[in-house]
Amino acid sequence: MLNFSLPKLEIGEAIEWLVRWIIANLSVIFDVIKNILNSITGALNDGLLAIPTIILIIIFALGVWLLTSKTTALLSFTGLVLIWNIGLWPQMISTLVLVVVSVVIALLIGIPTGILMTRSSKLETAMRPVLDFMQTMPPFVYLIPAVMLFGIGVVPGLFATIIFAVPPPVRLTYLGITQVPEDMKEMAVAFGASDRQVLRKVELPLSLPSIMTGVNQCIMLGISMVVIASMIGAGGLGAEVMRAVNRLDLAHGFESGLAIVVLAIVLDRVSRNIGSGKTTPAGRIIEYLKKHRKAKLESRVSQI
Repeated sequence: MLNFSLPKLEIGEAIEWLVRWIIANLSVIFDVIKNILNSITGALNDGLLAIPTIILIIIFALGVWLLTSKTTALLSFTGLVLIWNIGLWPQMISTLVLVVVSVVIALLIGIPTGILMTRSSKLETAMRPVLDFMQTMPPFVYLIPAVMLFGIGVVPGLFATIIFAVPPPVRLTYLGITQVPEDMKEMAVAFGASDRQVLRKVELPLSLPSIMTGVNQCIMLGISMVVIASMIGAGGLGAEVMRAVNRLDLAHGFESGLAIVVLAIVLDRVSRNIGSGKTTPAGRIIEYLKKHRKAKLESRVSQI
């Protein structure tokens, strides 16, 4: 029998060389990014913790009520009070800040990329394997380059979370826009709409449910990755879970996990409801203000 083997491709060594080259030549850029993100997360965290807890819980509950319903707001209020009661409020705020900042950055990258993919078939073809790679790579692997580029702390956790959470908004934005009926777009063009107007007035409104599903998935992946990122010093509730695992502390581990579940459910219900098309208190208030403004304009016109 023939004993035949191919020489090993040193893919891992090539990636490591690339990362080390980036560190050696572009470290100034990453230091600036690290300082900016540390300032943003630190300011948000300190600002939220400076507000009395019960007042902040009421504000959160009112926000949930405006965006969803009275029942969801009441359940959110109960869950947040429970987190406060078990002594995990500061850790929950840290986790919330990490999730919000990482999700906002991921959406600022993902949604425009999805829109551009609908305008360029070459970009869509090129991005498809990249998104597959980002979604199927084990999330723990992202922690290694994150630590090498930014060190230990909050920022590498944000970096890893952003990479892990970007693919859903990209894919679902692309999917939502491509599923808009062609006759709707042709009708808008026939009335003289430019490509930008078609996007803003037709495609984005009709694809909003799909885009918001991408936002929802981005938030859920962000929460899961923020917990994993506690391994590299991201802190928050994930650090409490890791501490409980290391000590085999079932009680503390369950409480920390329960706090993560409450936060995830609140964010999930809010993001799912925004794009569902259901009438919310905020929507009713906006409609009332629009009608009131229209009535005032009509009254002024009649007086003229």
